[in-house]
Amino acid sequence: MAFGRIDAWSDLDLYVVVDDDRVDETFRAVEAALECVSGIRRKCEIPHPPESGIAQAFYRLEGTSEHLLVDLAVLKRSAPDKYLQPEIHGDAVVAFDKSSATTTRPLDVEAFVERIRARVERLRGRIDMFAPFVVREIERGNGVEAIDLYRVVVLDSLLEVLRIRHGPLQFDFRTRYVHRELPPAVVAGFERLAFVRDLDDLSGKHREALAWFHETVALLDDAEVRSRLSDIRGQHHASAHE
Repeated sequence: MAFGRIDAWSDLDLYVVVDDDRVDETFRAVEAALECVSGIRRKCEIPHPPESGIAQAFYRLEGTSEHLLVDLAVLKRSAPDKYLQPEIHGDAVVAFDKSSATTTRPLDVEAFVERIRARVERLRGRIDMFAPFVVREIERGNGVEAIDLYRVVVLDSLLEVLRIRHGPLQFDFRTRYVHRELPPAVVAGFERLAFVRDLDDLSGKHREALAWFHETVALLDDAEVRSRLSDIRGQHHASAHE
């Protein structure tokens, strides 16, 4: 709902901000409500670092589509990041907020640019250090290792810098929404590199992916990132007031 993209395969995201000592109580209350609606068939808890202040669980309900999961996030009031920045996460649909717990500040563009700069340097280091491992495993004839390294090291890094280039606000969303957020030609090019036929095909696509990564990084600079952030923020604010 935050991005206005509901379809037949959407799940349901529920988000609750609570006093730090009421997380367990909140889960019990929500689960009791879900049991009254349909019954809980399965629960899957998602671990988060304690310092994040986030507790999360997915629920599959009785008698519902397998796609209609309930994603419940319970955040402590002291959580450092509540994932509510509208430019990044869309416009939250707030049922009630008695203490302004969902109030957000304007996006700090300079802090965001610095975060991206640091991430690009880390990605460059990862590619320089570990991308040769793909070639090593190809030469050894180890297809499973080679394709996994290609996916985890090369394709993941390439996709992240492509997202920084074309949609920096969601640069760390991995593959989520790429068909909506990236230009069709970019998606088509990346998709072609993602589907590998055999080791010979992998060898060629590995070289292509590395070349595309370095070409994209060479085009990135702080001024361009700021410009794209400003354009996207302007589009968001314009649509929010329509």
